[in-house]
Amino acid sequence: MLNCDTKRLWDGFWQIADPKIWIASTIPMAVGAAIAYSHRGSFSWSWFLVGVAAIYLLEIGKNAINEYIDYLSGVDRFVTPDKRTPFSGGKKTIIDGKLTLKENLIIGTVTILAGSSLGLYVVFYREFAVLWFGLAGVFFALFYSLPPFKFSYRGLGEVVVGITFGPLITTGTYLVQTGTISPEVIIASIPLGFIIANVLWINQYPDYEADLKGGKMNGVVRLGKKKGVTVFAALFGLAYLVLLIMTFFSGNPLWMLSFVSMPLAVRAVKLARRHFDNIPLLIEANAKTIQIYQLTGLTMIAAALLPLLVRQ
Repeated sequence: MLNCDTKRLWDGFWQIADPKIWIASTIPMAVGAAIAYSHRGSFSWSWFLVGVAAIYLLEIGKNAINEYIDYLSGVDRFVTPDKRTPFSGGKKTIIDGKLTLKENLIIGTVTILAGSSLGLYVVFYREFAVLWFGLAGVFFALFYSLPPFKFSYRGLGEVVVGITFGPLITTGTYLVQTGTISPEVIIASIPLGFIIANVLWINQYPDYEADLKGGKMNGVVRLGKKKGVTVFAALFGLAYLVLLIMTFFSGNPLWMLSFVSMPLAVRAVKLARRHFDNIPLLIEANAKTIQIYQLTGLTMIAAALLPLLVRQ
């Protein structure tokens, strides 16, 4: 039976790891793998799972370091009870008394080192070119919050998230499977980047006042809530535009399946326009944006794999 302190650490670790959001990295890995299989007709589960473990560890490390910095800056402490939602206030491990500042820092350091080690294993035993993708991933995980770059505090967090969970993970997964990179996988990765950046964008609304007070000058804080809705709509529009381009480029009309999420996007934008300053009513837009990301990923996987199944 676990003693109280061990149980606290265990619970705190899983709270900072937050497995429910691993879908953010699972989807681009799955899309990259599906396109690789559609191009080569073969697939290595062992190398895919090593990559999954490496990326999950880096994601946990990024979460822990971000939690550490956000608590020190005050942005997590400044979130008032009426603004606390499932999408705001970080992972709340320090606020909830699950982990200390030092424990978050240790978890962040250990998991990033572990993820980097697995990445190096892939580099030396599978595909050396993955090194550059791995270095970029570690760099973004570390300096998303840490100085001197502090991307999330300087209005570049959305860009970093879009690049990481779009082109970096999708194309990197494809590279591990095939040893090369194709224009098709690069194009397919871009809408995923736009939509995951939009997940972060709309999730910044509940934290607006706390971020402003703590000096976290993300995109929504810089533009303001009302103008920020225009960016929210534009990111969806760009995602669907690239999906249309992908349809013509690949000659595969099944990529149009991803447009099934468009009504959800329209609904999310309408909610954001009406309720950008009313957090309880805005929560539906937060949830719908996540659903759009999930649905888009699933339909992209189907678009990549269904022609192969038909040919077989």
